[in-house]
Amino acid sequence: MGLRSVLVAGVALFGSVSHAASSFSPARPPSIPLAVKGPYLNSWLNVGSDGGNGGYLAGEWAKFWNQQVTGWAGFIRVDGKAYNWMGAPPGADLVDQTDFSYTSTRSTFVMNVGDKVEMNITFLTPVTPSDLKRQSLVFSYLEVGVHSLDGASHDVQLYADVSAEWASGDLAAIVTWDYQSADGVAYHQFERQDQQPISETNQQANWGTWFWSTKDVDNLSWQSGADTDVRGAFINNGVLPNTKDSNFRAVQDNWPVFGFSNDLGSVGSATVSTLYSLGMTQDGAISLLGEGTELTTYPALWNSYFGSDVEAMTFFYNDYSEASGLATDLDNKVATDSLAAAGQNYLTLTSLSVRQTFGGLQFTGTDADPLVFLKEISSNSDIQTVDVIFPAIPLILYMNPVLLNYMLKPLFLNQENGQYPNTYAEHDLGTFPLAKGYPDGSDEPMPLEECGNMIIMVLAYAQRTNDDDYLTQHYPILKQWAGYLVDEALIPADQISTDDFAGSLANQTNLGLKGIIGLRAMSEISDRTGNDDDAKSFGDTATSYIEQWQGFGINSAADPPHATLSYGDEESHGLLYNLYANSLLGFGDFVPQSVYDMQSNFYPTQALEYGVPLDTRHTYTKTDWMLWSASIASTETRDTFLTLIAGWIDSTPTNKPLTDLYDAATGDYPGGLQFTARPVVGGHFALLALP
Repeated sequence: MGLRSVLVAGVALFGSVSHAASSFSPARPPSIPLAVKGPYLNSWLNVGSDGGNGGYLAGEWAKFWNQQVTGWAGFIRVDGKAYNWMGAPPGADLVDQTDFSYTSTRSTFVMNVGDKVEMNITFLTPVTPSDLKRQSLVFSYLEVGVHSLDGASHDVQLYADVSAEWASGDLAAIVTWDYQSADGVAYHQFERQDQQPISETNQQANWGTWFWSTKDVDNLSWQSGADTDVRGAFINNGVLPNTKDSNFRAVQDNWPVFGFSNDLGSVGSATVSTLYSLGMTQDGAISLLGEGTELTTYPALWNSYFGSDVEAMTFFYNDYSEASGLATDLDNKVATDSLAAAGQNYLTLTSLSVRQTFGGLQFTGTDADPLVFLKEISSNSDIQTVDVIFPAIPLILYMNPVLLNYMLKPLFLNQENGQYPNTYAEHDLGTFPLAKGYPDGSDEPMPLEECGNMIIMVLAYAQRTNDDDYLTQHYPILKQWAGYLVDEALIPADQISTDDFAGSLANQTNLGLKGIIGLRAMSEISDRTGNDDDAKSFGDTATSYIEQWQGFGINSAADPPHATLSYGDEESHGLLYNLYANSLLGFGDFVPQSVYDMQSNFYPTQALEYGVPLDTRHTYTKTDWMLWSASIASTETRDTFLTLIAGWIDSTPTNKPLTDLYDAATGDYPGGLQFTARPVVGGHFALLALP
């Protein structure tokens, strides 16, 4: 499972044309990432049978993660006959898709056009965790290569457009547009007429400028106008009239689109390539309540490197050769490391998780003082949710641990400046993109969860960067949170954990373990900062607690033995994923190896068709927590997890961007819960983040 599958889609939307069979490698994901570079450039192709078309680029509209259409259409004319290669506009037969494949940064489709020419269509979203200049650019590439299939030369014209739907989640909003060229790049520029900074409609930004670009060459023609007019001009004539529609109007009013046509001329065996880029710029990006009494609006980070949005856009477009090479390097690194760590099934999962994780991040601030904000996509749109950052950290630590500093910085700015009244750690900072915090302390209460998460993450960062000054800087509030753990970790009160959808519960075994490991982490933080008395006190407490915890939370009489979901409930059990932190921080036998072995032996006995349930309350499971558990289990148990999850990816009926929550028995969404595109999938890198 998870290697290569062949699926046949049903009848296409146009006429009676059917899709031929396409292969999918390394798997057929539930949704295919097309342009996924941030919370607002986040477009996918629905695949699974819950609402997708099986993974075929032609005949299905690309969609924003929240399921609004992001109009993106493509046609090709070969010897005078038009075919549709992207999107679902009427007017032409569909190309035949023969192959799809993905890597960490690329989604690639291969199309047969009338048995005459072949198209290689690559959606490339660069991920450059150690290059903030490039990572700050919220842009993505689309490259289309065309060559002859039958040995003959063919007369070919290529067309692609985007619609105004990208610019607004409110289809009644008026959009304005223009066409220009700069630095060898031709571009359509469009935006909402009524700019409303730091606000959203249907999860899409109400502010910012969009750019749809290609190379400014002699064989290029362009047009802006109603969808049927622009697309019809290409289908009928193979060329556009180079005219701009001056009637600025609502997104849904005769659907404005922005088209490019390239006359490729006579195409033979040599590939002729056309490059497009799509993206957005914003000046102010996030407002945060940190220092002082007023909100501070942080600029989008690209402003530190470029004098204008056009300069940023043209740099991105003209940087393709370098960006493509960097992307290949990252693809190869993830592939090599994943295969070496756990084989193809692991790579199937890790390579599908990179763009999605970084697609939840907004890079802001300045080059000298960056801040990275995270959007809790789909579950409630919170900003800087601590227990969403926490499961994502394996990928961050693997790629560039310094990013974790930038992600935690907004949380420290808010709490260390007296903007939060509770003695325990804050859950989040509000609703994206407005990080106004909770001056009244009314955030979702996860006190034990977040205190443990913050202390564990801070130490994980410091261990990998040797930044002990960072620990000293934040020591007072870390000690405050550790004090809460001293009082509350051993016998957890009735409360919710990060798995809040599962409900509140007292005496949670897994939650108690997190708090205890947090105390052990605080002991090391104290030691690293020269607070020797604190180091001994927190260390002694942690050692005492972990011994007691084993008596409270393990059913040693069971066959096989296992940790319980809650103290004293001997028949209950669940994924003991917080044990992973003990390994992540290199604490060795602080938690005895016998606990690891016990859980490793137990998990396979609970496996359903698509995974091991989160706990005994439900049959649903979570991919991030399964990978945390798998990464510290025996090789056999680890591979059992990976086989189940890779098989699920290849066959799940879920049709939206990779969910981390699904029913382990059916492979579908659990009732009433459709987690989508969440950055927690960074947790799939758990095995690669271990020291």
